[in-house]
Amino acid sequence: YRIDNIDGFPKPEQHLPILIGAGQKRMLTLAGREADIVGILTTSVASGTLSPDPAERLASGVQQKLAWIREGAGARFEQLELSLIPSILLADDRQARAEQYIRDQRWDNISVEQVLDMPSVFIGSVEQIIAQMIARREQYGISYYVIADALMETAAPIVARLSGA
Repeated sequence: YRIDNIDGFPKPEQHLPILIGAGQKRMLTLAGREADIVGILTTSVASGTLSPDPAERLASGVQQKLAWIREGAGARFEQLELSLIPSILLADDRQARAEQYIRDQRWDNISVEQVLDMPSVFIGSVEQIIAQMIARREQYGISYYVIADALMETAAPIVARLSGA
């Protein structure tokens, strides 16, 4: 049925935000052009499984992805929300935990410093990880992090501190 001349409440949403998650040039450029929210994938899923290659996680890889988004977005880039799915590793010794992470991932030819600089990898104490998240927000413009359910317990003290709880 149809109703004319009604001033109802709540008012219908005039624009529903669009989120596009992507990791390669074609889709990130499209996301920049069309989406309101861009989920930056730092691990390729082009083959249907997660790629073990660390190149897309490196700072330079994420900077390239941001350049593709910016290319698509043009002047509207500053209005975009950007997100990542992080790896969060609580540790007292960042160096030792990064070394273990490299072994766990079976990465060759990658340094601890490169891992510690990865925009989607957070290693350290709760306080160190919070500082890293804030710094990377400033450096890369990441609006928020999507926490996987497997990391809820690990991330809980970080979320609590960031929310002021």
